[in-house]
Amino acid sequence: MSSIKKVIRRKLTISLFCCLVVAIPAAAAPSASAMQSAAQEYFSDVVLNNQHGEEVRLYSDVLKGNVVVINIFSATCNDICVVINRKLAGLQERLGDRLGREVFLISITSDPIIDTPARLKAHAAKLNARPGWIFLTGQKENVDIALSKFGGNDDDKETHSKVVFIGNEATGLWKKVNGLAETEDMIKVVESVLNDVL
Repeated sequence: MSSIKKVIRRKLTISLFCCLVVAIPAAAAPSASAMQSAAQEYFSDVVLNNQHGEEVRLYSDVLKGNVVVINIFSATCNDICVVINRKLAGLQERLGDRLGREVFLISITSDPIIDTPARLKAHAAKLNARPGWIFLTGQKENVDIALSKFGGNDDDKETHSKVVFIGNEATGLWKKVNGLAETEDMIKVVESVLNDVL
């Protein structure tokens, strides 16, 4: 075989290999818009109210593109919620100015009939919640839909879940943490989720 033919064959082989290397990841990895559509479909845009009485959509206004730490609580719970809220207040301090910019704390009430926006605003004030810590309530059926995305709603406000969900909506990485974990352990999980990249 002539040296010209060898050079052409080598260039053709290299070109085909490069095309395959570029094409395989594009075909194997779901697009960002496909992941977003799946997340939006799963979480839904159910309408809730924050502690300021503003209407927010669960996916589009709260979760989309954000790293979030989510807990389920009741403002009148005098048991596990008190402990978990203290842990989240400690997490808020550890996050510093990253709260509301890189990471959002989201507390969803399990008792929307009692926990009105005004009650949540007072509860947030007791916890010295800063911007970036969002408390959510709303019509019971809407809150139930939101809670179903995070393991459901136990109607007994004193014994509901102590799980805290930490998620990076943009990358699709979600982790569960025991809400009674030390703040140091919780911040490590937040950092791992925050540093996840596509």
